[in-house]
Amino acid sequence: MIIAIQAYAQAHEFIKKHKLWKWILIPGILYTLLFLLGMYFFSHTSGNFIEWMALKTGLKNWLDRLNNGFLGFLFAMGTFLLWLLLLLLYFSLFKYFFLIVGSPLFAYLSEKTEAIIEGKDFPFSLMQMAKDIARGIRIAARNSLWQTVYMLSILFLSLLPLIGWLTPILAVLIECYYYGFSMLDYSMERHKKTATESIYYISRHRGLAIGNGIVFYMMHLLPFVGWVLAPAYAVVAATLSIYPLKEQANAYR
Repeated sequence: MIIAIQAYAQAHEFIKKHKLWKWILIPGILYTLLFLLGMYFFSHTSGNFIEWMALKTGLKNWLDRLNNGFLGFLFAMGTFLLWLLLLLLYFSLFKYFFLIVGSPLFAYLSEKTEAIIEGKDFPFSLMQMAKDIARGIRIAARNSLWQTVYMLSILFLSLLPLIGWLTPILAVLIECYYYGFSMLDYSMERHKKTATESIYYISRHRGLAIGNGIVFYMMHLLPFVGWVLAPAYAVVAATLSIYPLKEQANAYR
Protein backbone atom coordinates (compact mmCIF):
# COMPACT_ATOMS: atom_id res chain seq x y z
CA MET A 1 0.00 0.00 0.00
CA ILE A 2 2.88 2.37 0.82
CA ILE A 3 4.46 1.61 -2.59
CA ALA A 4 1.16 2.48 -4.30
CA ILE A 5 0.82 5.77 -2.41
CA GLN A 6 4.44 6.79 -3.04
CA ALA A 7 3.96 6.01 -6.73
CA TYR A 8 1.74 9.10 -7.10
CA ALA A 9 4.66 11.40 -6.21
CA GLN A 10 6.82 9.44 -8.66
CA ALA A 11 4.06 9.76 -11.27
CA HIS A 12 4.06 13.56 -10.91
CA GLU A 13 7.81 13.75 -11.48
CA PHE A 14 7.59 11.23 -14.34
CA ILE A 15 4.85 13.20 -16.11
CA LYS A 16 6.76 16.47 -15.76
CA LYS A 17 10.04 14.96 -16.94
CA HIS A 18 8.59 13.28 -20.02
CA LYS A 19 6.04 16.01 -20.86
CA LEU A 20 2.98 13.79 -20.84
CA TRP A 21 0.57 16.61 -19.98
CA LYS A 22 -1.61 16.27 -23.07
CA TRP A 23 -2.34 12.63 -22.13
CA ILE A 24 -3.23 13.83 -18.63
CA LEU A 25 -5.42 16.81 -19.51
CA ILE A 26 -7.55 15.30 -22.29
CA PRO A 27 -9.13 12.50 -20.20
CA GLY A 28 -8.99 14.70 -17.09
CA ILE A 29 -11.13 17.50 -18.54
CA LEU A 30 -13.64 14.99 -19.94
CA TYR A 31 -13.78 13.26 -16.55
CA THR A 32 -14.34 16.57 -14.71
CA LEU A 33 -17.20 17.63 -17.00
CA LEU A 34 -18.94 14.26 -16.62
CA PHE A 35 -18.30 14.32 -12.86
CA LEU A 36 -19.90 17.77 -12.46
CA LEU A 37 -22.88 16.75 -14.56
CA GLY A 38 -23.34 13.56 -12.55
CA MET A 39 -23.06 15.37 -9.20
CA TYR A 40 -25.70 17.87 -10.33
CA PHE A 41 -28.23 15.11 -10.99
CA PHE A 42 -27.23 13.20 -7.84
CA SER A 43 -27.76 16.25 -5.60
CA HIS A 44 -31.26 16.71 -7.04
CA THR A 45 -32.37 13.10 -6.60
CA SER A 46 -30.64 11.57 -3.55
CA GLY A 47 -32.43 13.69 -0.92
CA ASN A 48 -35.83 13.00 -2.49
CA PHE A 49 -35.11 9.26 -2.58
CA ILE A 50 -34.16 9.11 1.12
CA GLU A 51 -37.23 11.12 2.11
CA TRP A 52 -39.46 8.89 -0.02
CA MET A 53 -37.99 5.75 1.57
CA ALA A 54 -38.45 7.13 5.11
CA LEU A 55 -42.11 7.95 4.38
CA LYS A 56 -42.81 4.71 2.51
CA THR A 57 -41.48 2.54 5.35
CA GLY A 58 -43.39 4.60 7.93
CA LEU A 59 -40.17 5.24 9.86
CA LYS A 60 -40.49 9.03 9.82
CA ASN A 61 -44.11 9.00 11.06
CA TRP A 62 -43.19 6.52 13.80
CA LEU A 63 -40.33 8.74 15.03
CA ASP A 64 -42.56 11.83 14.90
CA ARG A 65 -45.11 10.11 17.16
CA LEU A 66 -42.43 9.00 19.66
CA ASN A 67 -40.82 12.44 19.75
CA ASN A 68 -37.66 10.91 21.25
CA GLY A 69 -34.50 13.04 20.94
CA PHE A 70 -32.06 10.11 21.02
CA LEU A 71 -33.97 8.14 18.37
CA GLY A 72 -34.19 11.31 16.31
CA PHE A 73 -30.40 11.64 16.52
CA LEU A 74 -29.94 8.03 15.43
CA PHE A 75 -32.32 8.62 12.51
CA ALA A 76 -30.40 11.76 11.46
CA MET A 77 -27.10 9.87 11.59
CA GLY A 78 -28.58 6.96 9.67
CA THR A 79 -29.95 9.34 7.03
CA PHE A 80 -26.54 10.94 6.60
CA LEU A 81 -24.78 7.58 6.32
CA LEU A 82 -27.37 6.37 3.81
CA TRP A 83 -26.78 9.52 1.75
CA LEU A 84 -23.03 8.91 1.92
CA LEU A 85 -23.40 5.30 0.78
CA LEU A 86 -25.68 6.35 -2.07
CA LEU A 87 -23.01 8.86 -3.08
CA LEU A 88 -20.39 6.09 -3.13
CA LEU A 89 -22.73 3.81 -5.10
CA TYR A 90 -23.36 6.56 -7.63
CA PHE A 91 -19.64 7.31 -7.83
CA SER A 92 -18.93 3.62 -8.46
CA LEU A 93 -21.34 3.46 -11.39
CA PHE A 94 -20.03 6.74 -12.80
CA LYS A 95 -16.46 5.54 -12.41
CA TYR A 96 -17.07 2.33 -14.37
CA PHE A 97 -18.84 4.24 -17.11
CA PHE A 98 -15.81 6.50 -17.44
CA LEU A 99 -13.37 3.56 -17.31
CA ILE A 100 -15.18 1.99 -20.26
CA VAL A 101 -15.25 5.25 -22.23
CA GLY A 102 -11.63 6.11 -21.42
CA SER A 103 -10.13 2.62 -21.69
CA PRO A 104 -8.30 3.31 -25.02
CA LEU A 105 -6.56 6.37 -23.57
CA PHE A 106 -5.75 4.69 -20.26
CA ALA A 107 -4.37 1.58 -21.97
CA TYR A 108 -2.19 3.75 -24.21
CA LEU A 109 -0.95 5.88 -21.28
CA SER A 110 -0.03 2.79 -19.26
CA GLU A 111 1.79 1.34 -22.29
CA LYS A 112 3.64 4.61 -22.95
CA THR A 113 4.72 4.84 -19.30
CA GLU A 114 6.30 1.38 -19.36
CA ALA A 115 7.86 2.03 -22.77
CA ILE A 116 9.63 5.10 -21.35
CA ILE A 117 10.80 3.15 -18.27
CA GLU A 118 12.29 0.37 -20.39
CA GLY A 119 13.66 2.73 -23.05
CA LYS A 120 11.82 1.05 -25.89
CA ASP A 121 8.61 1.52 -27.80
CA PHE A 122 5.63 -0.76 -28.09
CA PRO A 123 4.45 -0.79 -31.71
CA PHE A 124 0.90 0.51 -32.18
CA SER A 125 -1.55 -2.20 -33.10
CA LEU A 126 -5.21 -1.50 -33.87
CA MET A 127 -6.04 -5.13 -33.11
CA GLN A 128 -4.28 -4.93 -29.75
CA MET A 129 -6.12 -1.71 -28.91
CA ALA A 130 -9.43 -3.40 -29.74
CA LYS A 131 -8.45 -6.26 -27.40
CA ASP A 132 -7.50 -3.76 -24.68
CA ILE A 133 -10.88 -2.03 -25.00
CA ALA A 134 -12.78 -5.34 -24.89
CA ARG A 135 -10.70 -6.46 -21.89
CA GLY A 136 -11.30 -3.14 -20.12
CA ILE A 137 -15.06 -3.43 -20.65
CA ARG A 138 -15.14 -7.03 -19.36
CA ILE A 139 -13.09 -6.19 -16.26
CA ALA A 140 -15.15 -3.06 -15.58
CA ALA A 141 -18.40 -5.03 -15.94
CA ARG A 142 -17.12 -7.80 -13.67
CA ASN A 143 -15.88 -5.37 -11.01
CA SER A 144 -19.03 -3.24 -11.15
CA LEU A 145 -21.18 -6.35 -10.61
CA TRP A 146 -19.24 -7.53 -7.56
CA GLN A 147 -18.90 -4.07 -6.12
CA THR A 148 -22.64 -3.42 -6.51
CA VAL A 149 -23.38 -6.66 -4.64
CA TYR A 150 -21.06 -5.59 -1.79
CA MET A 151 -22.39 -2.02 -1.75
CA LEU A 152 -26.03 -3.15 -1.58
CA SER A 153 -25.14 -5.47 1.31
CA ILE A 154 -23.42 -2.57 3.07
CA LEU A 155 -26.46 -0.38 2.33
CA PHE A 156 -28.65 -2.73 4.39
CA LEU A 157 -26.06 -2.83 7.19
CA SER A 158 -26.09 0.97 7.34
CA LEU A 159 -29.69 0.85 8.59
CA LEU A 160 -28.55 -0.87 11.80
CA PRO A 161 -27.89 1.53 14.70
CA LEU A 162 -24.23 2.00 15.74
CA ILE A 163 -22.92 -0.90 13.61
CA GLY A 164 -24.13 0.93 10.53
CA TRP A 165 -21.89 3.90 11.38
CA LEU A 166 -18.83 1.87 10.37
CA THR A 167 -20.18 0.96 6.94
CA PRO A 168 -18.86 4.05 5.08
CA ILE A 169 -15.28 3.05 5.98
CA LEU A 170 -15.84 -0.45 4.61
CA ALA A 171 -17.54 0.96 1.50
CA VAL A 172 -14.63 3.34 0.81
CA LEU A 173 -12.06 0.53 1.11
CA ILE A 174 -14.03 -1.65 -1.32
CA GLU A 175 -14.39 1.30 -3.67
CA CYS A 176 -10.64 2.00 -3.54
CA TYR A 177 -9.77 -1.64 -4.14
CA TYR A 178 -11.87 -2.03 -7.26
CA TYR A 179 -10.73 1.27 -8.78
CA GLY A 180 -7.08 0.39 -8.16
CA PHE A 181 -7.78 -3.05 -9.60
CA SER A 182 -8.86 -1.48 -12.91
CA MET A 183 -5.74 0.69 -13.04
CA LEU A 184 -3.39 -2.25 -12.38
CA ASP A 185 -5.12 -4.45 -14.93
CA TYR A 186 -3.79 -2.36 -17.83
CA SER A 187 -0.30 -3.60 -16.96
CA MET A 188 -1.59 -7.15 -16.52
CA GLU A 189 -3.07 -7.10 -20.02
CA ARG A 190 0.16 -5.84 -21.56
CA HIS A 191 2.10 -8.67 -19.91
CA LYS A 192 -0.26 -11.20 -21.51
CA LYS A 193 -1.99 -12.11 -18.27
CA THR A 194 -5.48 -13.52 -18.68
CA ALA A 195 -8.34 -11.94 -16.74
CA THR A 196 -8.25 -14.89 -14.30
CA GLU A 197 -4.49 -14.51 -13.78
CA SER A 198 -4.93 -10.76 -13.29
CA ILE A 199 -7.65 -11.29 -10.66
CA TYR A 200 -5.44 -13.80 -8.81
CA TYR A 201 -2.35 -11.58 -8.94
CA ILE A 202 -4.08 -8.38 -7.81
CA SER A 203 -5.98 -10.19 -5.05
CA ARG A 204 -2.56 -11.25 -3.68
CA HIS A 205 -1.37 -7.61 -3.86
CA ARG A 206 -4.49 -5.91 -2.50
CA GLY A 207 -2.39 -3.16 -0.94
CA LEU A 208 -1.35 -1.89 -4.37
CA ALA A 209 -4.97 -1.65 -5.50
CA ILE A 210 -6.27 -0.08 -2.28
CA GLY A 211 -3.37 2.39 -2.05
CA ASN A 212 -3.87 3.49 -5.65
CA GLY A 213 -7.60 3.99 -5.07
CA ILE A 214 -7.12 5.87 -1.78
CA VAL A 215 -4.94 8.58 -3.34
CA PHE A 216 -7.28 8.78 -6.35
CA TYR A 217 -10.20 9.60 -4.06
CA MET A 218 -8.15 11.94 -1.88
CA MET A 219 -7.31 13.98 -4.98
CA HIS A 220 -11.03 14.75 -5.28
CA LEU A 221 -10.73 16.88 -2.14
CA LEU A 222 -8.91 19.41 -4.34
CA PRO A 223 -11.69 20.81 -6.56
CA PHE A 224 -11.20 20.96 -10.34
CA VAL A 225 -7.40 20.54 -10.37
CA GLY A 226 -7.57 17.28 -8.43
CA TRP A 227 -10.48 16.05 -10.53
CA VAL A 228 -8.62 16.74 -13.78
CA LEU A 229 -5.38 15.08 -12.65
CA ALA A 230 -6.76 12.11 -10.69
CA PRO A 231 -7.68 9.60 -13.47
CA ALA A 232 -4.47 9.75 -15.51
CA TYR A 233 -2.24 10.07 -12.45
CA ALA A 234 -3.83 6.85 -11.17
CA VAL A 235 -2.90 5.04 -14.40
CA VAL A 236 0.72 6.22 -14.37
CA ALA A 237 1.08 5.55 -10.61
CA ALA A 238 -0.35 2.02 -11.03
CA THR A 239 2.15 1.27 -13.82
CA LEU A 240 5.06 2.61 -11.77
CA SER A 241 4.00 0.71 -8.64
CA ILE A 242 3.68 -2.65 -10.37
CA TYR A 243 6.91 -2.38 -12.39
CA PRO A 244 9.30 -3.14 -9.44
CA LEU A 245 7.29 -6.30 -8.71
CA LYS A 246 7.67 -7.33 -12.35
CA GLU A 247 11.43 -6.77 -12.19
CA GLN A 248 11.64 -8.71 -8.93
CA ALA A 249 9.73 -11.63 -10.46
CA ASN A 250 12.07 -11.66 -13.49
CA ALA A 251 15.11 -11.68 -11.21
CA TYR A 252 13.99 -14.94 -9.57
CA ARG A 253 13.44 -16.77 -12.83
